Amino acid sequence: MDPTPVRKPLKIVMIGLKGLPVRADSGGIERHVEELGVRLAAMGHDVSAYVRPRFVDTKEASWRGIRLLRLPSIPTKSLDTLTHTLIASVAVLFRPADIVHYHGVGPATMAWIPKLFKPRSSIVITFHSIDRLHPKWGPVARAYLRFGEWCAVRFADATIAVSRTIQQYCRERFRAETVYIPNGSRFEDRPGSDQLKTWGLKPGGYILTVARLVRQKGIHHLIEAFSGLSTDKKLVIVGAPGFGGEYAEYIRNLSAGNSAIVFTGFQTGDALRQLFANAYLYVHPSEAEGLSVSILEAMSAGRCVLVSDIPENLEPIGDTGVTFVKADVADLREKLGSLFNHPEVVAERGARSREWASREYDWDRIAAATAALYARLRG
Repeated sequence: MDPTPVRKPLKIVMIGLKGLPVRADSGGIERHVEELGVRLAAMGHDVSAYVRPRFVDTKEASWRGIRLLRLPSIPTKSLDTLTHTLIASVAVLFRPADIVHYHGVGPATMAWIPKLFKPRSSIVITFHSIDRLHPKWGPVARAYLRFGEWCAVRFADATIAVSRTIQQYCRERFRAETVYIPNGSRFEDRPGSDQLKTWGLKPGGYILTVARLVRQKGIHHLIEAFSGLSTDKKLVIVGAPGFGGEYAEYIRNLSAGNSAIVFTGFQTGDALRQLFANAYLYVHPSEAEGLSVSILEAMSAGRCVLVSDIPENLEPIGDTGVTFVKADVADLREKLGSLFNHPEVVAERGARSREWASREYDWDRIAAATAALYARLRG
């Protein structure tokens, strides 16, 4: 990372994440804010983030240059994000802030507070995902998230869309223009393979999926497809359970008795880099997404990616990956079998993936684009 110093440092406050540093129960928003915030701070900006204490694994006042502002919430599935965002949106009224940056359409519902009562600050909202499509939500929550989409394009001085798909969705549904700034990917060359022995793995001897263990990630489809194949490769599932853990228990039961299916739990750092770098193939079978950081990181590691054919997964792979019909176990099994039998295709697609990811999804460029947007808003 070689950030360009800024002429006029800004006070930036992030709202909508659980906590930092990224940990097992973090999601794409936390990973996004960490990568972005670290780079903005390195440029010379003053970056703060409102966090929930139980999601923060440090007692320090800051993390990698990002000031951590701890505020409480009501820790239930429906009220956690809502109450924390409400408290943060009131608290930010009493802090110096050039930019108040909300992440996610749920938190966007509270952006009216600084918009109305802190008019000298610029409001930025990042539309990360069409969250109401996630099957975990009931009718009331989906209606609220639909309202959050409207808020994301109406209360912001600028709305960021992390994918062209979301940008087009905002244009068609709300007749609103957004700024396209994607998620990013990062990867280090030659991370080694020594940690694979923890799970009895060998380089090239497994396929990989990395996601929170929640239903919309479609991991049950992958388990069913893999279980119907005759192969010497293993299936490695990396990720921590989502809220409640029911789905994680379900897919573990679905895998019971199959020693070729390995659950590693949440991984980060060298272990995760080695899992990506040494996989034969990366598979992402999700039914709903924003712009998957896991897909981008697999591509930046030079892996061939096999993804479900939802628009949010088709966009990041360009013409480099392979697709299957969403939730179609038979099609997924057929594509897996074909790729197992054609390693030359896997190698060629992997090389193209890495080149594409390094060009299109570089975090330094993404941070620079975000800083430039802030500067335009501040005149």
